Amino acid sequence: MSAQALRMPRSGSGRGQVHAVAGCYFVASFAALGLPPYLTEILPELGDRDARWAGVLYVVPTVFGALGAPLWGRLADRYGRKRLLLRAQLGLALSFLLAGWADSLATFTVALVLQGILGGTFAASNGYLGAALEGPALSKALTLMQGSARAALVAAPILVGSLSGWLSPHRQYALLAVLPLTAALLLAALPEPAPAEEPRREPQSISAEVPAVRSLKGLFALEFAFVFSTVISFPYLIELVHDRLPGTSPALTGVLFALPHLCYLVAALAVHAAFRSRPRAGLVLGFACIALGLAGHGIAGSLTALIAVRLLLGAGLTLGLVCLSVLAADSAKGRAPGKLFGSLEFFSKAGAVAAGVTAAAGSARYGPAAPVLIGGAAAAVTAALLPTLHLRTRWSH
Repeated sequence: MSAQALRMPRSGSGRGQVHAVAGCYFVASFAALGLPPYLTEILPELGDRDARWAGVLYVVPTVFGALGAPLWGRLADRYGRKRLLLRAQLGLALSFLLAGWADSLATFTVALVLQGILGGTFAASNGYLGAALEGPALSKALTLMQGSARAALVAAPILVGSLSGWLSPHRQYALLAVLPLTAALLLAALPEPAPAEEPRREPQSISAEVPAVRSLKGLFALEFAFVFSTVISFPYLIELVHDRLPGTSPALTGVLFALPHLCYLVAALAVHAAFRSRPRAGLVLGFACIALGLAGHGIAGSLTALIAVRLLLGAGLTLGLVCLSVLAADSAKGRAPGKLFGSLEFFSKAGAVAAGVTAAAGSARYGPAAPVLIGGAAAAVTAALLPTLHLRTRWSH
């Protein structure tokens, strides 16, 4: 392995920059991740008494985020990653302010559309890191970024619920706009990442170039399949728990929802150390755990069984996220990071949208267990097909 492939900041300030970007993503994600579960409480204030539009509005930011991510990634490569990262944070702040002060359903919808178009902080943050790091250093940084997302997903709904006693979730959009503004101020002090050096071209056959192109197709397909098979279980999990365990308290339901994400926070770095040199094996194991865990949701009839299958899903979630980060870091070598991570974000959000639509249709026709069974089947098929995908990794050269 070349010295260039292992390039990473040699000073503590470099590690500090990675932690600063991850921390800024964490604080900016609070409103984006913590408030959508409360749409059923927000929409009646805006005239939708039965919150009939909650399901549609839940995915609006995701849809428009998917459409905008590739464009913002290309602009970051052209005009600077730091500049576009600041734009994403300020765009979130603007959309949150508009959502918090909206007095009609139409205005609120426009705010959510703007959140999707102007946001994209995750792809922008990864693009910034991809311009400064390579190889194991980048994959570890991407693992840390996913940890920020999981931590926000666990903590944000708790904070929003705690504040709801004195400020409605609707108005909290305006209050929480201060978080991306704060993140923008902190990021303004960071340097623009130095342009990556052109990799030295070594003699190789034309056929050796082919896997590099195919690896991106495989990476995008795996990202879509992973997000689809995991996110499909989110929207109707609470309904499934109440169906299996009537009378379960909201606090316990919240803990069950958070368990897979807590697994990631506890085990991600250890999994990265164990599988950074064999990400394909980690992905096969991860998709297998997801398939078994989701299938277990369909038959679990006790609290102990639900905890066990949630932990098994958490193992699959951790393996999948970490190994996808390793493959993304490997694919970023010699490529424009903004374009790569913008495109990756597109397929991630497309998987989330497809999961939401499928979960709604399946649950309406077959009940709350349908989404987990569909997701388990998708994960099982992916695990079976994964060995046929041509992914260029460090250990398969």
